[in-house]
Amino acid sequence: MGIAVNAVTKPAAVRSISFGCRLNSYESEVMLSHARAAGLTEAVIVNTCAVTKEAERQGIQAIRKLKRENPSAAVIATGCAVQLDPSRYAAMPEVARVLGNEHKMRRDSFIERADEKVLISDIMAVRETAEHLIEGFHGRVRAFVQVQQGCDHRCTFCIIPFARGNNRSVPMGRITEEVRGLVESGIAEIVITGVDITGYGTDLPGMPTLGQMARRLLAAVPELKRLRLSSLDPAEVDDDIFRLIESEPRLMPHFHISAQSGDDTILKRMKRRHLRADVISFCERVRAARADAVFGADLIAGFPTEDEAMFANTVELIDACGLTHLHVFPYSIRPGTPAAKMPPVDGATIKSRAATLRAAGHRAMERYLQSRVGGRCDVLVEHAGQGHDGHFVPVSVPQSAPVGGIVNVAIAAVRDGRLIAA
Repeated sequence: MGIAVNAVTKPAAVRSISFGCRLNSYESEVMLSHARAAGLTEAVIVNTCAVTKEAERQGIQAIRKLKRENPSAAVIATGCAVQLDPSRYAAMPEVARVLGNEHKMRRDSFIERADEKVLISDIMAVRETAEHLIEGFHGRVRAFVQVQQGCDHRCTFCIIPFARGNNRSVPMGRITEEVRGLVESGIAEIVITGVDITGYGTDLPGMPTLGQMARRLLAAVPELKRLRLSSLDPAEVDDDIFRLIESEPRLMPHFHISAQSGDDTILKRMKRRHLRADVISFCERVRAARADAVFGADLIAGFPTEDEAMFANTVELIDACGLTHLHVFPYSIRPGTPAAKMPPVDGATIKSRAATLRAAGHRAMERYLQSRVGGRCDVLVEHAGQGHDGHFVPVSVPQSAPVGGIVNVAIAAVRDGRLIAA
């Protein structure tokens, strides 16, 4: 999960701003649809994140700024940070309504009621995932589709299961229906998203796997040009995923791994279900099936008890796996998690280690980009003159390239972290 702010969308007078993961971006589209259907005419929905203290700070700051800039708009606070601490947001004078993670996906939650400022429920008691059909992502050619919610695992650093609840999957038929509608609306690329997508299907009849769902989806919607998977847990990837990697060109060759650390002792203290060798083995198996595959990873710097040797193992994992797309998180104490009680690493060291990981990631990405010069690639044009290739690398293309189209270009140079087409 990242904490970068996703773009504000501004159709009509109802807007949204999302922090954090791709699932939040999907949910914001659903909420915008609900808010308009409920008749809201001037509102800003802030979909918060709780993965780190910094993510929470950004959400609070955004709420205050948005209210200053839009004094007549109703600010609706929702998302993981709100679910975990609703009273904090209810006490903010800028906030008109507080919606928990279950209520934010209900259309009736957006009907204005003077006596209901706070709508929060016990997320751990929720047993089903609400099914939503969205018609499109405004101004985009790529769309996120939620296939599951929640997480059954309890990593010692993570508070998100207590904000999202337990694993709940969307039936395959409903996913297919939504994707088909998005493709018909002009979407060229679908990104499968959720809290723990490799946990997909464990709660459904027959217990279909993520790979089985993706295989059936691609067969049922042949018009879909690209399918991309979000973060994968290396302990849960099923054989059907590997078969798709080998045989299905519409499955994009960019795989993001929820690695967190490259040291076995730290991984055990995190209560992860994989070890260092499992991450390396996953990358090797994928490359054997698809030689051009690229890998990203979530990495945490300065987890409690991490010493220099343990940290060095994480740095070395970048080269061992050939990682290029890194999401680096300085460890952030989440009250209520087991890791919060472990001996901490001092803040300056955490900051320094995060900087070291980011620098190593930048060097790895630069080497990879330079290796692409002189080759060709297919680029999904998302905006005039800009797009991403199948490896999720940003590419500058001719301004004449049609937005929404996939164009094949020759790569002439690298500039500012992106490939430049000839």
